[in-house]
Amino acid sequence: MGLLLASLLLGQPAHAGGQREEALSDNVRASLQRGLADTAVTRTAFSNPADEAAWLKEMSRRLAKSIPDEAARLEFLTTLHWEASRAGVDPQLMLGLIQVESGFHKYAVSPVGARGYTQVMPFWVKAIGNPDHNLFQLRTNLRYGALILRHYIDIEHGDYYRALGRFNGSLGRPEYPTLVVAAWKRNWDYPSATRSANNSIASRN
Repeated sequence: MGLLLASLLLGQPAHAGGQREEALSDNVRASLQRGLADTAVTRTAFSNPADEAAWLKEMSRRLAKSIPDEAARLEFLTTLHWEASRAGVDPQLMLGLIQVESGFHKYAVSPVGARGYTQVMPFWVKAIGNPDHNLFQLRTNLRYGALILRHYIDIEHGDYYRALGRFNGSLGRPEYPTLVVAAWKRNWDYPSATRSANNSIASRN
């Protein structure tokens, strides 16, 4: 099983699916819209600069083969850490999801039309965003992706496997959640990051 997962993770960098459009309650829609409307920032969610520097250095090293340009890599990681943390999603889980969904290709498009790093379906723009939102833009894509994943985690009462299945449009099948969790744990695990970030976010609210 371990060799199979490794070959899937290394040999097929993108396993994009597509979220299924479902009716949203007014409260959920309003909450997601508020999340999209928050002011953009240009920092991670770490409160301690040393923790931030250590995380960026380590994650940049791991991501170098997928995003060779250092400036682009650091912008991606900084944005991802903030957007995932503010949505209440582990940044390392988001890295695993992006690895499997798009292989870190900014302009990836799936056969069903999902777009960008996190492979967001365009119907989400109509449901909670506005026509100006470009799903290939870095912050927009990561913000949508993090909010949608948090929404699915909430629907599934914290069950990551079912939430990931919803994200990929493959609820009830184990292959995709298993790949994402394996990518997360094998390639992006960094235990202190979530705790530090969540404490920082809480202190600002």
